[in-house]
Amino acid sequence: MTATLTRKEIDDTAFARLETEGRLLNPLLKAPTAKPGRFGFRGELALRFAPKLADEARPPELLCGQAMAIASAGDKHLPFFAGYLLSFEYLKDVAEVLGDTLSAGGKYFLFCNNIDLSRKYQVPYKGAMFYVLPIDESTVYNELLDLFYLEKNDLKKKDTAGKLDAVADAALKYDITFDTITYAEGLTLMGPVRNPNENRPV
Repeated sequence: MTATLTRKEIDDTAFARLETEGRLLNPLLKAPTAKPGRFGFRGELALRFAPKLADEARPPELLCGQAMAIASAGDKHLPFFAGYLLSFEYLKDVAEVLGDTLSAGGKYFLFCNNIDLSRKYQVPYKGAMFYVLPIDESTVYNELLDLFYLEKNDLKKKDTAGKLDAVADAALKYDITFDTITYAEGLTLMGPVRNPNENRPV
């Protein structure tokens, strides 16, 4: 089992503010990886918090699900981030929440439920470039394996941190380009937002 990050370790990475703000939720992983000086997170990134009622802690109003990210000791930027969004519109929320942890050279992948399944885009926002890709009945992890031509069987024996290392290393080398569109153009191209509760038993 992988050790959990200590507060001191987190404070020396780009995760520090996100942790302080309580945005790194439901972690499958929030720990050092096998790469020296590298720390990993897999879980959910809180984008918008619900108003607090007295001392009641309410779940966030908006999340970036299936989030994956790495951070390095002494580096204020996240070199890699990926996650799932119900709507392309929420790219703005991700960019604003990640804020000063974004860099021009970082690799950021957002899989959006309401993007045409045949299209892939690059969207510049807040000084960073986001890869915006469609997703349909899959997971961010599986989509990234396909995108980077990683064999799932080769990663099966690795632990969660090892799998994240492999995906992140492939992401950092990824240099394929897609059509570049603005955020405003993306808003006009996106489809309707699916109700996440539809077809669920009551």
